[in-house]
Amino acid sequence: MKSSPTHKPRPLVDLVVSIVLPSFVLMKLSGEDALGASGGLIVALAFPLGWGLFELIRYRKFNFIALLGLVSVLLTGGIGLFELDTKWLAIKEAAIPAVIGIAVLVSTFTPYPLVKALLFNPDIMDVEKIQQRLAEHNSGAAFEARLLKATYFIAGSFAFSATMNYILAKWLVTSPAGTSAFNEELGQLTLYSYPMIALPSMVMMMAVFYYLWRTIHSLTGLELEEVLASKK
Repeated sequence: MKSSPTHKPRPLVDLVVSIVLPSFVLMKLSGEDALGASGGLIVALAFPLGWGLFELIRYRKFNFIALLGLVSVLLTGGIGLFELDTKWLAIKEAAIPAVIGIAVLVSTFTPYPLVKALLFNPDIMDVEKIQQRLAEHNSGAAFEARLLKATYFIAGSFAFSATMNYILAKWLVTSPAGTSAFNEELGQLTLYSYPMIALPSMVMMMAVFYYLWRTIHSLTGLELEEVLASKK
């Protein structure tokens, strides 16, 4: 049986396909002299939708975040094509990160907390070495307690994202759905959400990673290069 190809992160491609191109189509090609309101919306949404489906099918790896992204795109398309009240767009924008944040919190009551999947996993850290050193120092319980605190920090970053998404959507998107003005505002929302929301959220996630590494260092004595997973 042929194995699936290894997925390599391509943040620049993700940025262009999911944000830059859809924003350009919505803001510049949605007028009646071009694609029209409905046509512009469909074409713009086709970029992130098609890319997300390609990633899922190509690498055959279930990704909860990617699935939520696809749902988000479909909901946005539904709001625009069915000309629903724009308040639903703001609710949708806030609901996606809110659902992720709630899932992070709920996962702490399961054997598979999402913080381990996001940060404390073999692709990022040398989990086996860390756990062995924690056992040698009898620090397993202390580490789990701090891991729980890191979970709260991550949930907080998603709460911040949900709040900012809602505020930004209410502020930028005011025209009725199904119009070229709505598409242009949606393009601005897509474009502005990256520097105003995604970048701060990324900084917060990096801060959580730093906190987790400092925790591991204080409990095990391991340095950063010893903590990070080595490429085989």
